[in-house]
Amino acid sequence: MTGLEVAILVSLICLMAALYASIGHGGASGYLAVMALLGVTAIVMRPSALMLNVLVATLATVAFVRAGHFRWSLLWPFLITSIPCAFLAGGYSINEPLFKRLVAATLLIAALRMFMPAREVVIRPLSIPIAAISGALIGGLSGLVGVGGGILLTPLMVICRWATPREAAAVSAPFILLNSLAGIAGLLSIGFTVEPWLWLAAIAALVGGTVGARWSIQSASQLWLRRALGVVLLIAAIKFVITS
Repeated sequence: MTGLEVAILVSLICLMAALYASIGHGGASGYLAVMALLGVTAIVMRPSALMLNVLVATLATVAFVRAGHFRWSLLWPFLITSIPCAFLAGGYSINEPLFKRLVAATLLIAALRMFMPAREVVIRPLSIPIAAISGALIGGLSGLVGVGGGILLTPLMVICRWATPREAAAVSAPFILLNSLAGIAGLLSIGFTVEPWLWLAAIAALVGGTVGARWSIQSASQLWLRRALGVVLLIAAIKFVITS
Protein backbone atom coordinates (compact mmCIF):
# COMPACT_ATOMS: atom_id res chain seq x y z
CA MET A 1 0.00 0.00 0.00
CA THR A 2 1.12 3.55 -0.69
CA GLY A 3 1.66 6.07 2.10
CA LEU A 4 -1.55 7.88 1.16
CA GLU A 5 -3.57 4.66 1.20
CA VAL A 6 -2.18 3.77 4.63
CA ALA A 7 -3.06 7.23 5.95
CA ILE A 8 -6.63 6.92 4.63
CA LEU A 9 -6.94 3.40 6.04
CA VAL A 10 -5.67 4.40 9.49
CA SER A 11 -7.92 7.48 9.61
CA LEU A 12 -11.02 5.50 8.68
CA ILE A 13 -10.18 2.79 11.22
CA CYS A 14 -9.98 5.49 13.90
CA LEU A 15 -13.44 6.73 12.89
CA MET A 16 -14.88 3.21 12.82
CA ALA A 17 -13.43 2.44 16.26
CA ALA A 18 -14.98 5.58 17.75
CA LEU A 19 -18.41 4.92 16.32
CA TYR A 20 -18.55 1.21 17.09
CA ALA A 21 -17.16 1.57 20.63
CA SER A 22 -19.93 4.05 21.39
CA ILE A 23 -22.49 1.26 20.87
CA GLY A 24 -20.45 -1.46 22.58
CA HIS A 25 -18.96 -3.03 19.44
CA GLY A 26 -15.37 -3.74 18.46
CA GLY A 27 -15.81 -2.48 14.91
CA ALA A 28 -14.62 -5.51 12.92
CA SER A 29 -17.33 -5.17 10.26
CA GLY A 30 -16.29 -1.53 9.81
CA TYR A 31 -12.61 -2.47 9.55
CA LEU A 32 -13.46 -5.18 7.02
CA ALA A 33 -15.43 -2.65 4.97
CA VAL A 34 -12.57 -0.14 4.99
CA MET A 35 -10.01 -2.80 4.06
CA ALA A 36 -12.28 -4.09 1.29
CA LEU A 37 -12.68 -0.63 -0.21
CA LEU A 38 -8.90 -0.10 -0.15
CA GLY A 39 -8.11 -3.47 -1.71
CA VAL A 40 -6.55 -5.30 1.26
CA THR A 41 -6.23 -9.02 0.55
CA ALA A 42 -8.51 -11.54 2.25
CA ILE A 43 -5.63 -13.34 3.98
CA VAL A 44 -4.73 -10.13 5.81
CA MET A 45 -8.27 -8.97 6.59
CA ARG A 46 -9.36 -11.64 9.05
CA PRO A 47 -6.47 -11.45 11.57
CA SER A 48 -6.25 -7.67 11.25
CA ALA A 49 -9.94 -7.16 12.01
CA LEU A 50 -9.81 -9.54 14.98
CA MET A 51 -6.75 -7.85 16.50
CA LEU A 52 -8.27 -4.39 16.19
CA ASN A 53 -11.50 -5.80 17.59
CA VAL A 54 -9.73 -6.94 20.76
CA LEU A 55 -8.35 -3.47 21.44
CA VAL A 56 -11.61 -1.57 20.96
CA ALA A 57 -13.85 -4.17 22.60
CA THR A 58 -11.61 -4.08 25.67
CA LEU A 59 -12.11 -0.33 26.00
CA ALA A 60 -15.87 -0.64 25.51
CA THR A 61 -16.08 -3.48 28.04
CA VAL A 62 -14.29 -1.47 30.72
CA ALA A 63 -16.49 1.55 30.08
CA PHE A 64 -19.76 -0.41 30.32
CA VAL A 65 -18.67 -2.35 33.41
CA ARG A 66 -17.66 0.86 35.20
CA ALA A 67 -20.98 2.45 34.26
CA GLY A 68 -22.83 -0.49 35.85
CA HIS A 69 -24.65 -1.62 32.68
CA PHE A 70 -23.03 -5.07 32.36
CA ARG A 71 -24.97 -8.19 33.42
CA TRP A 72 -23.07 -11.50 33.56
CA SER A 73 -26.32 -13.47 33.56
CA LEU A 74 -27.00 -12.24 30.01
CA LEU A 75 -23.54 -13.15 28.73
CA TRP A 76 -22.55 -16.62 29.88
CA PRO A 77 -25.29 -18.60 28.05
CA PHE A 78 -23.92 -17.29 24.74
CA LEU A 79 -20.26 -17.70 25.66
CA ILE A 80 -20.38 -21.40 26.56
CA THR A 81 -20.85 -22.27 22.88
CA SER A 82 -19.56 -19.21 21.04
CA ILE A 83 -15.96 -19.37 22.32
CA PRO A 84 -15.24 -22.98 21.24
CA CYS A 85 -16.98 -22.40 17.90
CA ALA A 86 -15.03 -19.18 17.27
CA PHE A 87 -11.79 -21.03 18.08
CA LEU A 88 -12.56 -23.93 15.73
CA ALA A 89 -13.72 -21.65 12.93
CA GLY A 90 -10.68 -19.42 13.37
CA GLY A 91 -8.45 -22.41 12.66
CA TYR A 92 -10.28 -23.21 9.43
CA SER A 93 -8.50 -22.23 6.18
CA ILE A 94 -11.38 -20.69 4.28
CA ASN A 95 -11.03 -20.13 0.53
CA GLU A 96 -11.19 -16.56 -0.72
CA PRO A 97 -14.47 -16.74 -2.73
CA LEU A 98 -16.37 -18.18 0.26
CA PHE A 99 -14.70 -15.67 2.58
CA LYS A 100 -15.85 -12.79 0.38
CA ARG A 101 -19.44 -14.07 0.31
CA LEU A 102 -19.53 -14.45 4.09
CA VAL A 103 -18.02 -11.00 4.60
CA ALA A 104 -20.54 -9.51 2.16
CA ALA A 105 -23.40 -11.05 4.14
CA THR A 106 -21.87 -9.86 7.41
CA LEU A 107 -21.44 -6.31 6.10
CA LEU A 108 -25.04 -6.31 4.89
CA ILE A 109 -26.26 -7.29 8.37
CA ALA A 110 -24.00 -4.63 9.89
CA ALA A 111 -25.39 -2.01 7.50
CA LEU A 112 -28.97 -2.87 8.42
CA ARG A 113 -27.98 -2.67 12.09
CA MET A 114 -26.90 0.94 11.56
CA PHE A 115 -30.40 1.86 10.39
CA MET A 116 -32.20 0.16 13.28
CA PRO A 117 -33.76 2.67 15.70
CA ALA A 118 -32.76 2.32 19.36
CA ARG A 119 -35.82 2.10 21.59
CA GLU A 120 -36.60 0.75 25.00
CA VAL A 121 -38.40 -2.60 25.22
CA VAL A 122 -40.32 -4.64 27.79
CA ILE A 123 -37.79 -7.21 29.04
CA ARG A 124 -38.53 -10.92 29.32
CA PRO A 125 -36.33 -13.77 30.68
CA LEU A 126 -33.44 -15.01 28.56
CA SER A 127 -33.93 -18.45 27.00
CA ILE A 128 -30.70 -20.31 27.81
CA PRO A 129 -31.12 -23.08 25.14
CA ILE A 130 -31.79 -20.52 22.40
CA ALA A 131 -28.91 -18.38 23.67
CA ALA A 132 -26.54 -21.36 23.55
CA ILE A 133 -27.57 -22.28 19.99
CA SER A 134 -27.31 -18.65 18.90
CA GLY A 135 -23.89 -18.36 20.53
CA ALA A 136 -22.61 -21.36 18.58
CA LEU A 137 -23.80 -19.95 15.26
CA ILE A 138 -22.51 -16.44 15.95
CA GLY A 139 -19.19 -17.75 17.27
CA GLY A 140 -18.67 -19.89 14.18
CA LEU A 141 -19.31 -16.97 11.85
CA SER A 142 -17.06 -14.76 13.98
CA GLY A 143 -14.11 -17.09 13.61
CA LEU A 144 -14.61 -17.61 9.89
CA VAL A 145 -15.02 -13.98 8.92
CA GLY A 146 -13.00 -12.12 11.55
CA VAL A 147 -15.70 -10.34 13.55
CA GLY A 148 -16.65 -10.58 17.20
CA GLY A 149 -20.34 -11.19 16.61
CA GLY A 150 -21.76 -8.08 18.24
CA ILE A 151 -23.54 -6.99 15.08
CA LEU A 152 -25.62 -10.16 15.41
CA LEU A 153 -25.88 -10.46 19.18
CA THR A 154 -27.07 -6.92 19.91
CA PRO A 155 -30.10 -6.91 17.57
CA LEU A 156 -30.93 -10.50 18.56
CA MET A 157 -31.12 -9.56 22.25
CA VAL A 158 -33.23 -6.49 21.54
CA ILE A 159 -35.57 -8.23 19.09
CA CYS A 160 -36.09 -11.14 21.51
CA ARG A 161 -36.60 -8.58 24.31
CA TRP A 162 -33.91 -10.12 26.50
CA ALA A 163 -32.26 -6.75 27.18
CA THR A 164 -32.59 -3.03 26.61
CA PRO A 165 -30.40 -1.57 23.83
CA ARG A 166 -27.90 -0.28 26.41
CA GLU A 167 -27.77 -3.62 28.26
CA ALA A 168 -27.36 -5.47 24.96
CA ALA A 169 -24.44 -3.20 24.06
CA ALA A 170 -22.87 -3.80 27.49
CA VAL A 171 -23.10 -7.57 26.96
CA SER A 172 -21.90 -7.40 23.35
CA ALA A 173 -18.60 -5.71 24.24
CA PRO A 174 -17.13 -8.58 26.33
CA PHE A 175 -18.78 -11.11 23.98
CA ILE A 176 -16.87 -9.54 21.08
CA LEU A 177 -13.65 -9.39 23.08
CA LEU A 178 -13.68 -13.06 24.09
CA ASN A 179 -14.80 -14.35 20.68
CA SER A 180 -12.12 -12.28 18.94
CA LEU A 181 -9.46 -13.74 21.24
CA ALA A 182 -10.80 -17.24 20.52
CA GLY A 183 -10.70 -16.55 16.78
CA ILE A 184 -7.09 -15.34 17.00
CA ALA A 185 -6.15 -18.44 19.01
CA GLY A 186 -7.66 -20.57 16.26
CA LEU A 187 -5.77 -18.64 13.58
CA LEU A 188 -2.49 -19.33 15.37
CA SER A 189 -2.85 -22.99 14.44
CA ILE A 190 -2.75 -22.19 10.71
CA GLY A 191 -0.64 -19.02 10.79
CA PHE A 192 -1.52 -15.56 9.56
CA THR A 193 0.00 -12.45 8.02
CA VAL A 194 0.40 -9.14 9.87
CA GLU A 195 1.09 -6.10 7.71
CA PRO A 196 3.33 -3.23 9.01
CA TRP A 197 0.43 -0.74 8.80
CA LEU A 198 -1.48 -2.74 11.42
CA TRP A 199 0.56 -1.17 14.23
CA LEU A 200 -0.46 2.32 13.12
CA ALA A 201 -4.04 1.08 12.77
CA ALA A 202 -3.88 -0.32 16.31
CA ILE A 203 -2.90 3.08 17.70
CA ALA A 204 -5.70 4.71 15.70
CA ALA A 205 -8.18 2.14 16.97
CA LEU A 206 -7.14 2.77 20.57
CA VAL A 207 -7.58 6.53 20.13
CA GLY A 208 -10.93 6.15 18.40
CA GLY A 209 -12.09 3.47 20.81
CA THR A 210 -11.24 5.62 23.82
CA VAL A 211 -13.30 8.49 22.42
CA GLY A 212 -16.14 6.21 21.36
CA ALA A 213 -16.32 4.43 24.71
CA ARG A 214 -17.25 7.78 26.27
CA TRP A 215 -19.32 9.01 23.36
CA SER A 216 -23.10 9.12 23.65
CA ILE A 217 -24.98 7.75 20.65
CA GLN A 218 -28.02 9.97 21.28
CA SER A 219 -27.37 13.13 19.28
CA ALA A 220 -28.72 13.76 15.79
CA SER A 221 -25.27 14.21 14.30
CA GLN A 222 -24.23 10.74 15.44
CA LEU A 223 -27.48 9.32 14.07
CA TRP A 224 -26.62 10.65 10.63
CA LEU A 225 -23.06 9.38 11.01
CA ARG A 226 -24.39 5.89 11.69
CA ARG A 227 -26.56 6.08 8.58
CA ALA A 228 -23.61 7.26 6.51
CA LEU A 229 -21.64 4.30 7.85
CA GLY A 230 -24.51 2.02 6.86
CA VAL A 231 -24.15 3.27 3.27
CA VAL A 232 -20.38 2.61 3.36
CA LEU A 233 -20.97 -0.93 4.61
CA LEU A 234 -23.50 -1.53 1.82
CA ILE A 235 -21.02 -0.33 -0.80
CA ALA A 236 -18.32 -2.60 0.61
CA ALA A 237 -20.75 -5.55 0.63
CA ILE A 238 -21.61 -4.93 -3.02
CA LYS A 239 -17.90 -4.78 -3.90
CA PHE A 240 -17.37 -8.17 -2.26
CA VAL A 241 -20.27 -9.68 -4.22
CA ILE A 242 -18.96 -8.30 -7.51
CA THR A 243 -15.37 -9.48 -6.96
CA SER A 244 -16.21 -12.90 -5.46
